[in-house]
Amino acid sequence: MTSDQNLMLYSKLAGFRLVVLANRLGCDADFSRERHDRLIEGLEAAIARIRVIMELVRNLLVRDDECMAYQLEGETEIFGHFTINLLDDLEIDFDTHEYRINGSDWINALTADNSGIDIAYPELAALTKEQLGSLSSIVTEITQETGIPVHAVRALQP
Repeated sequence: MTSDQNLMLYSKLAGFRLVVLANRLGCDADFSRERHDRLIEGLEAAIARIRVIMELVRNLLVRDDECMAYQLEGETEIFGHFTINLLDDLEIDFDTHEYRINGSDWINALTADNSGIDIAYPELAALTKEQLGSLSSIVTEITQETGIPVHAVRALQP
């Protein structure tokens, strides 16, 4: 990304953060406030990553440093995989047949009995527009405008 693209993305993210902060004032339920807070945290994390990238670009313009160029490449690649999770984050290790939800302890998905072996991972169920409430349109806009996916899913135990 060019410096102009980084600055534009930074501006969009900061603008969306303000929109979510303002929208949070109208929340009347804890669940909704918590989703707003998670989105704000995610936007702040994205802003912080863009600031790091912008700083690396500025430093590379001043002096050509191969190590800094590799760091910039790595930061840009990491940012390309950035996702904001509003509810549950599911990690699955297919090699060990384990999973964890929201960074908790790993849980074995493998069970065996006299009928055979079963592997059961949790499924993800997306929140409906009604459940997301006023965040529904904001989440859609964030993804469309910035390319950052915002996931609002609940992990359903197997």
